Amino acid sequence: MPGFEKTPRYILKLIHFPPRLAYVIGLGPLVGKIILLLTTRGRRTGKPRVTPLQYEEIDGRYYVTSALGGKADWVRNLKSNPQVKVQVKSRKFGGTAEIIEDPIQIADFLETRLSRHPRMVGAILKAEGISLPPTRRELETYAKKRILVVIQPDM
Repeated sequence: MPGFEKTPRYILKLIHFPPRLAYVIGLGPLVGKIILLLTTRGRRTGKPRVTPLQYEEIDGRYYVTSALGGKADWVRNLKSNPQVKVQVKSRKFGGTAEIIEDPIQIADFLETRLSRHPRMVGAILKAEGISLPPTRRELETYAKKRILVVIQPDM
């Protein structure tokens, strides 16, 4: 099955550069419509690590998924320390991340995301070898290899 699992890490890190640059040069309000910057603490070094991620805001909480599941460095950092900093558009805030591994909940989120962004999410699913429109069973199978992270902003 095609996917991101076999993509070399250096390629994935290169993909992160353009959104980070866009935020740095003041284009956060533009790219921030679909991409946030998540800052975690390195699990070994304690240094801040910034990762651009596609997100959905639902009821004041921010939802992000990991294409690499629990193998992604940022997810492994969250397991060590769930306290994060987030930048969405020009807004910056702290929060607490909750890692969800339940395929049912992840599939529910994927359905919501697909309904909000059918072209973009459809293209991602199609690239992963999933038929369009996907069946619930396909989404749940796909979700077994993914991680969903819910970020609750600090009050």
